[in-house]
Amino acid sequence: MRQKIFDDIIKAMKEKDKETLSVLRMVKGAITLEEIDKKRELKDEEVLSVLTKQVKTRKDSIVEFEKANREDLKEKTEAEIMILNRYLPKQLTKEEMIEEVNKAFEKVNPTGKQDMGKIMKELSSLKGRADMAFLNECVKDKLAGI
Repeated sequence: MRQKIFDDIIKAMKEKDKETLSVLRMVKGAITLEEIDKKRELKDEEVLSVLTKQVKTRKDSIVEFEKANREDLKEKTEAEIMILNRYLPKQLTKEEMIEEVNKAFEKVNPTGKQDMGKIMKELSSLKGRADMAFLNECVKDKLAGI
């Protein structure tokens, strides 16, 4: 995955695709920083984690741009997210995430809020494919009903 991103930077340069080039350079910088911290080349799941953080940062920025009524920056950031999503696995829909939460509840059979960690551990395999904050809220809501 790392190599694909680096190859796509060259491709974007050749095609003079400034937006894609800009986003991929930021991602390359984030990957490089992570590699410097770890003192080794990142594995695919670690690159996926970097990409997920980049998307989350941009989603947080969109919320702030909406508050500030900055449509121009919001649209630019949404375009960046679309570029990043090309490199992420297909995201689960809300219905699919709720279904996964229900499966985790059946498997763990929680008795109260103290089992939250067990359920989230069961759902951790969805990292990168699902909005973990949404899963967390679903689990809390469902545990509150026990």
